[in-house]
Amino acid sequence: MSWLHTWSGLLLGWLLYAVFFTGTLSYFLDEINVWMKPELHQSQPSANTAELALQGMQRLAPDAATWTLSLPGERHPTVEASWRAKDAPAGKAGTQRAELDAATGDAIAVRETRGGSFLYRFHFELYAMPRIWARWIVGIATMFMLVAIISGVITHKKIFTDFFTFRPRKQQRSWLDAHNMTAILALPFHIMITFSGLLLLMIMLMPWGASAVYEGDTRAYFNEMRGSTRPAADQPQRKRGVESNAADAAPVTMTPIAPLMAQAQQRWPDRGVGTIVVNQPNTVGARIELRSQGGNSLINRGASERMVFDGISGKMLDAPAAKPISTPTAIYNVLTSSHLGRFADPLLRWLLFLSGVVGTLMAATGMVLWVVKRLPERRKLGRTPLSHRLVEVLNVGSISGLSVATTAYFFSNRLIPVGTTQRSDWEIRCFFLVWVLCAVHALLRSHRRAWTEQLALAALLYACLPLLNAATGGLPLPAAMSAGLWSVAGFDLVALVLAAIHGFAAFKLLHLPLPVSPTSKAAGKHAPQAIGSGATATLAPQAKERQV
Repeated sequence: MSWLHTWSGLLLGWLLYAVFFTGTLSYFLDEINVWMKPELHQSQPSANTAELALQGMQRLAPDAATWTLSLPGERHPTVEASWRAKDAPAGKAGTQRAELDAATGDAIAVRETRGGSFLYRFHFELYAMPRIWARWIVGIATMFMLVAIISGVITHKKIFTDFFTFRPRKQQRSWLDAHNMTAILALPFHIMITFSGLLLLMIMLMPWGASAVYEGDTRAYFNEMRGSTRPAADQPQRKRGVESNAADAAPVTMTPIAPLMAQAQQRWPDRGVGTIVVNQPNTVGARIELRSQGGNSLINRGASERMVFDGISGKMLDAPAAKPISTPTAIYNVLTSSHLGRFADPLLRWLLFLSGVVGTLMAATGMVLWVVKRLPERRKLGRTPLSHRLVEVLNVGSISGLSVATTAYFFSNRLIPVGTTQRSDWEIRCFFLVWVLCAVHALLRSHRRAWTEQLALAALLYACLPLLNAATGGLPLPAAMSAGLWSVAGFDLVALVLAAIHGFAAFKLLHLPLPVSPTSKAAGKHAPQAIGSGATATLAPQAKERQV
């Protein structure tokens, strides 16, 4: 089990670290999206935002077949609008989108960026490869992660005792204690996040059951699992004869939205309205559907309650009750919703984020521990084997290098001119270019210096992100906090937390004492330390005795 734990964790450890790191950041997906669009920071919601947004849609797309308006919330300050033209092609290709100012209803010109969606997609689809291949790779790596967790629990007989044990400045023992503590501290989270990740890829990894029952129609399977094909308000309205078609051709005045919002507020006093969907706007067949701001149960994946009104008279036509959910689907929904964290309140979201940070540290300490445990072998050989040096470089490049690359992604979002062609692609190119440069830097520098320099650089860049935000058109941190714009303030605060973590690691590494070998002691010099040995370091065989 110890052998299985070591190699299942190492072989795909670098990929798992990237998946954990970007997945942890994705708990603040909406906040990252808002921060990377500083044009949205001045939007201020008000009591009549819904009415203003509908007026904006009348100016923007009066002849559309449908309007969908996601109203501002705690994590987003603007109205997210989408619409479909009457002759639009099916699917996402026929959907047009815009951000509306919550105070005026006017469309906001927003810079081209993938925002946090790039990091979110990267953590299970990677980049620049066919989606199915990437998901298979991540799925296999996730299975390796589950094996590593289970074998790690079996290997550590004193698992709970080890949680309360940390021996600093003890070389290998310190790294082992750190790995054990981070593994045990959030062990339920690690198991949940890994197993639920496999569930999210279940139909791809194990498709045979659904394929047999639904005769290969995957779409039919997903529709039935979700309880229905599509919500009624999302389906095209059936034709009602020649009289209806003639009436639809003439624009009509739609009912005011305020009375409908008041009815919905009475029905959902704790949540209010989150989304407005208008089918066939400005026609006698208009229907207005109001959806609650999130759900109240993970069993149905936070599905919203709905109220459907006649778009002309304002009469309520339907308030459909939620359909019953089977026990297997309920279990699936609870686990996968916990993985995604989309319905978490701020306190739970921070708890999930911190658990993700602990999991990321667990993966990092495990890969570093692999190098530290093999130092006696290197001292015995008197040289650094090429395989050991390769792991050292990959560790630095994938751990500290990813942090630097992520900050480069955020910096490029603000520094690349707004009118640049393929601007979002250039942001992503900057991310990967800096990541590659970090790997090259790790190859050219000694192990310890590479760690120290990259961790220090990451700490500096993370600490500068709030300043960059204020200097490039974003709402400064104090102003965002006073205005209650926690999507922006939360991003800056997380950046400062990450700066502190990276800075602390760089400081401890910089001030870590170096063990002295007999040969270097005679020369009055220090031998390379465990994490700081370079590619050409020559270690005396007697150093093993000194280590003991």
